[in-house]
Amino acid sequence: MNLKNIYIDAGAYLQGHFLLSSGKHSEFYLQSAKVLEDPKVAEELAKNLAKIIQEYGLKVDTVCSPALGGVLAGYELARALGVRFIFAERVAGEMTIRRGFEVKAGENVLMCEDIITTGGSVLEASREVQKQGGVVVGFAALANRGFCKRVGGDLETQPTCKLPNDVPFFALGDFEFDVYDADECPLCKNGSVAYKPGSRGN
Repeated sequence: MNLKNIYIDAGAYLQGHFLLSSGKHSEFYLQSAKVLEDPKVAEELAKNLAKIIQEYGLKVDTVCSPALGGVLAGYELARALGVRFIFAERVAGEMTIRRGFEVKAGENVLMCEDIITTGGSVLEASREVQKQGGVVVGFAALANRGFCKRVGGDLETQPTCKLPNDVPFFALGDFEFDVYDADECPLCKNGSVAYKPGSRGN
């Protein structure tokens, strides 16, 4: 499957001047919610990702995602793998597992996001799983922004990647976009003003 074309066809491959959650700027942004709003596409993507994970031989009991962005991708992946799904959410700035969700000691948990850039949010959620005694056996995402090395990918891990090197990371494809510090952004230097995705209705 051509992941880039799927994002383009869904209107999810955005070009502009974006302020990323990391504080850096980029000319491109992936809006996975536009892809996942079509249940058939979401199901197909999850099935393809599940196949990669199953062929790797990973034993998964539960899929856990950080809310909000990872919830749809994680739920569909859990469905494709035939396992249960839970999510972590931010409460007073801290990632928390609540709503009655529990992780048993020794439970094999696969962490899932829609897109992994440096992996900060999903790593934070994984620590909550570990606090409850769960074993984080892998990380997964529909798309990899190119900072972390995925199973079967050609890109090498960058210094900004926060995912552990000893845990496998699975994704359907890589997207490499230039990102800039605010004071070095060429778009800013040309007079453009960065905006955070969602602040203009997208």
